[in-house]
Amino acid sequence: MQLSERKEKILAAIVERYIATGEPVGSKTLLEYLHIPVSSATVRNEMAELSRLGFLEQPHTSAGRIPSQMGYRYYVDRLMNRFELPFNEKRLIEARLSSVGGEPQQILEQAGQVLAELTNCAVVSTTPSDDNAVIRRVELVPLGTRTAMMVMLSSSGILKSRVCRTDCDMTLELIETFYNIVSQHFIGKSAGEVSMPLIQTLALSLGSKSLAMSPLLVTLSDLAQLTEQTQLILQGQSNLLNYSDYSNAYELMEFLRNSQPMKNLFTSNRPEGDARVLIGKENMYRELQDSSVIFSPYSVSGRDSGTLGIIGPTRIDYARLIPSLKYLTEIVGRIMSDTLED
Repeated sequence: MQLSERKEKILAAIVERYIATGEPVGSKTLLEYLHIPVSSATVRNEMAELSRLGFLEQPHTSAGRIPSQMGYRYYVDRLMNRFELPFNEKRLIEARLSSVGGEPQQILEQAGQVLAELTNCAVVSTTPSDDNAVIRRVELVPLGTRTAMMVMLSSSGILKSRVCRTDCDMTLELIETFYNIVSQHFIGKSAGEVSMPLIQTLALSLGSKSLAMSPLLVTLSDLAQLTEQTQLILQGQSNLLNYSDYSNAYELMEFLRNSQPMKNLFTSNRPEGDARVLIGKENMYRELQDSSVIFSPYSVSGRDSGTLGIIGPTRIDYARLIPSLKYLTEIVGRIMSDTLED
């Protein structure tokens, strides 16, 4: 539905005033805000028509109006002027993220802290996931005569490690044999290809070395499975307690602690190249139907690899938060890509 220019101006003004104040907006306030040459009666008539069409709601007996979820959607899609991040804010974001180590989870945790501070919302992110990612490197770091730390790096930047214990001494010959097996059978394979049947077949082919090598190969298989799994990181959820818009913010926080629903939400609504906004009941879960979720993909080496998102009440500043989120995802993707190339 296409609204008239005047109705669009009135709707945009009500959304922006309500986002700023949290108070229902009346015709007198609108006239002061808009500076349009019409009477208060005309504005009231337009507001009544916008309410009839479903873009506005009238809470209780207040004379003012607030946006409906339909009104927010029209505003985000057609009326919003996106905020341009100040130069000094961009530099601050870059400085905060550039100081972190190269492991994706550390980068995302720092990005989540920055985003939670900038937006005063909860922040959810997912670690890189790429169906085409392959095992790039495996290192074995001896810790004792029969223990070692195994480290696996994938082409998507995921780094996983685990301590491995063997029943035999880790001699130079054993370690050299392990690296030969890794080079021949694992480097360049996707994590999903590393299965227990493959491990068992390899172990059997080693003959007398099978007993010594099996713990190392099983650990390698476990790391491959961990590399393949997407992890969800939640930060800043206590920010939601600052909003009176929620009748039960604790219920929402409990819901967010269960990572699987958010993984499902991100997977089923994954944006391609641009930020996506789910407002109120557009969210698939009841606990999110008083919230808006804004999420944007980040790319590692040219591929969409994971997602960063913010969760807050429907009365959030979309015009400011969407550019902040998109800029942060650009920086995250660039840092991860640069780290991987190094």
